[in-house]
Amino acid sequence: MQDLALAKVLDIQYPIIVAPMFLVSNEAMLIAACEFGATAAVPSLNYRTPEELRKALRRVRSATNKAFGVNLIVNKSNIHMQEHLKICLEEGVDYFITSLGNPKQVIEESHKQGVKVFCDVVDEKYAKKVVDLGCDGLVAVNSGAGGHAGSIPVTVLVPMLKEKFPGVPVISAGGIANGKALLAVEVLGADGFQIGTPFIATKEAPVSEEYKKAIIDYHAEDVVMTSKLSGTPCTVIATDYVKKIGTEQNPIEKFLNENRQLKKYAKMLTHYKGMKLLENAAFQASYKSVWCAGPSLEFSKEISSVKDILQSLVHSYEEEKNSRFSRPAKL
Repeated sequence: MQDLALAKVLDIQYPIIVAPMFLVSNEAMLIAACEFGATAAVPSLNYRTPEELRKALRRVRSATNKAFGVNLIVNKSNIHMQEHLKICLEEGVDYFITSLGNPKQVIEESHKQGVKVFCDVVDEKYAKKVVDLGCDGLVAVNSGAGGHAGSIPVTVLVPMLKEKFPGVPVISAGGIANGKALLAVEVLGADGFQIGTPFIATKEAPVSEEYKKAIIDYHAEDVVMTSKLSGTPCTVIATDYVKKIGTEQNPIEKFLNENRQLKKYAKMLTHYKGMKLLENAAFQASYKSVWCAGPSLEFSKEISSVKDILQSLVHSYEEEKNSRFSRPAKL
């Protein structure tokens, strides 16, 4: 695992990114991951003001000299993108993960300072666009991911991107919660791994105990895709409230989001309302429980620490690899 491209690009021991998760990721998680020998990223939008973002980045940098990153939403709905990019570059983040838009400016500005840019992609078409722009790696978001998941399974997406874009690191995102999955995705050709859902149920995560308990109590079949939160398909736990409101936009919402003149404003409103729902549910008990998660919650059994989860991942990966490859193959 240590020989994979992501470890070399970021000069880290383990090529694992603790995924940037809206409302969940914080400085404590970044520091714990970095000090373990992996890395982590935080969404810039987890901070209400630019000054809060700047202070958070300084706290992380004062606690670790290891590589950490920031996730930037690069579409027009993020009115703070320009200022967040500027602050992150001033405060010396090591890499960006871009999502939901055109990363051209981020790549150009980052490369002036030697900062790496990895781009979320869900298919070959978008991957080609960001490779042509000069990205430093592809975060291959597959159908097993939490949050804004793709539609292509990891068994197709990773090998496809490796074949189409030789020499470009491919970081697999989605469905990894144990050593068996790590090894399987490595065999598919992944150069690194991004893992999110298992780290929601950690002591460092700032979310409510109800949210953490949901990660433990619910199962893979309880995770559904909804378009009601941001206009873009997103995976959530099928709580009673989610079942009540449904997972599809109503006809009026669909019309507004598809209308050429109105869709920009409609998507911004949909995104705002959806994020407020998530925020209200994440930090306090409420009957309006809308919790983002991926199907890998199936393997979360208890509230742990970031360090312990990473240690378990690495240990089970090494055990699995030794078991699989130290014995003669059966024909």
